[in-house]
Amino acid sequence: MNKDFNLEKLKLDYKELQQKYGLPTFENLNHDFYIEKIADSETEILTREIRRFIADKVYNYIRFCETLLNPANAPMFIFSMIKSLAQEDREKLSNIYGKLSEINMELVRLDLEFSEKEDADFIKKTHESWKGIKSELVLIIRKLKNSKDKKEDKSSSGYFG
Repeated sequence: MNKDFNLEKLKLDYKELQQKYGLPTFENLNHDFYIEKIADSETEILTREIRRFIADKVYNYIRFCETLLNPANAPMFIFSMIKSLAQEDREKLSNIYGKLSEINMELVRLDLEFSEKEDADFIKKTHESWKGIKSELVLIIRKLKNSKDKKEDKSSSGYFG
């Protein structure tokens, strides 16, 4: 089957769910959770597949937050960034981690007790939550990057500068 056809069919199927449950636009959900990849597979239960893509992203960001909050086995470059993380940012990161963990627990429950309507409610709620989580994470990442860049600037002007 043509890949473009599959994507258009996915968009039409999603449009039905969107109208039925008041879901965000396909474009908005796709922007945050890459749901266009669902077009590559066949499914009878679209909400479950969307939930799966949300789960993947949530899980990845839980691991990222865990690495910053508890870097026991983190890559070396993480340690220098963590040193520059202010207590306020650690608290924000911990709060984000808590929100992501709550989403993750709901994902597990929905996986055990399927309901299209509950999936749709979850998708709406998580999409809204993700907006705030994302903006908070972006601010923390920018601070970490700026701190790293400042350290590199100081070290590059040292020996030969």
